[in-house]
Amino acid sequence: MKWNKFRLETTTEAEDIVSSMLMDLGIEGVQIEDKVPLTAADKEQMFVDILPEIEEDDGVAYLSFYLDEEMDKAELDQILANIRQELEEMSAYVNVGTGTIEESQTEDIDWVNNWKKYFHQFYVDDILIIPSWEDVKPEDSDKVVIHIDPGTAFGTGMHETTQLCIRQIRKYVTPDTRILDVGCGSGILGMLALKFGAAYSVGTDLDPCAIEATHENMEVNGIRKDQYEIMIGNIIDDKEVQDKAGYEVYDIVAANILAPVLVELTPVIVNQMKPGAVYITSGIIDDKEEMVVEAVKKAGLEVLEVTYQGEWVSVTARKNG
Repeated sequence: MKWNKFRLETTTEAEDIVSSMLMDLGIEGVQIEDKVPLTAADKEQMFVDILPEIEEDDGVAYLSFYLDEEMDKAELDQILANIRQELEEMSAYVNVGTGTIEESQTEDIDWVNNWKKYFHQFYVDDILIIPSWEDVKPEDSDKVVIHIDPGTAFGTGMHETTQLCIRQIRKYVTPDTRILDVGCGSGILGMLALKFGAAYSVGTDLDPCAIEATHENMEVNGIRKDQYEIMIGNIIDDKEVQDKAGYEVYDIVAANILAPVLVELTPVIVNQMKPGAVYITSGIIDDKEEMVVEAVKKAGLEVLEVTYQGEWVSVTARKNG
């Protein structure tokens, strides 16, 4: 099925009100492109694998929307006329920019599954990370195998930050380990901990998509729900999540998130850690290493080691006493 795509040029100042106007006219699913810097809340929710690189804000925003190609031409012309009329009226009190609308055609795309063509099996040391639609080769029968379909949640294991965490978790896990993964995404770290021999995994995430993604991955990996629990919410400031996760109950806490969030998380998450527990952090770009090391020390933790892969850093520490 083909769609008519319309790309409206406006300003970042007006993008919210123009989006609202489009929805009022019955247009749903507006896509916004701009260069507005991420807010602290945006960054907090962007648990890696992907770190966005955004150019300097130029004040221009593009709003794209789609209409059925089979829509009657008269109806289509009326919709566009209504949009232009609304833009003209808005221009009296807000800078709507050029207001130009470009038209093109696009094929119907399965956005949720389109990423699959880019994700193929790969190795982290002797660990084979493989999507469900690929087969394990006979020569890989001796590997630690984990099946991962991230779906709409972050976490394929391909990013250096995740691989740094995987290696550190494997180093410190024991048969008695209870591990908490803050920002669990697809559940890859918690599931690998279980495959390395851990007793129990808990994951928290801000994105509700993480629940479905993790449960689906648990099923294909033969991991039971009494082995891995996942909860949605911000453990940094949500007491309900903190209480549900529990206090001084974890032997390992892993957090593969951005450095500024780690600074906020660290003094809180020490309450979930047992005395002697290990804290494994990643998602740290190299020039933010000292920021995280200082936060870890300030929270009373002992830095055990700092490891590197590419331009990324992992800081591992221990809660003594």
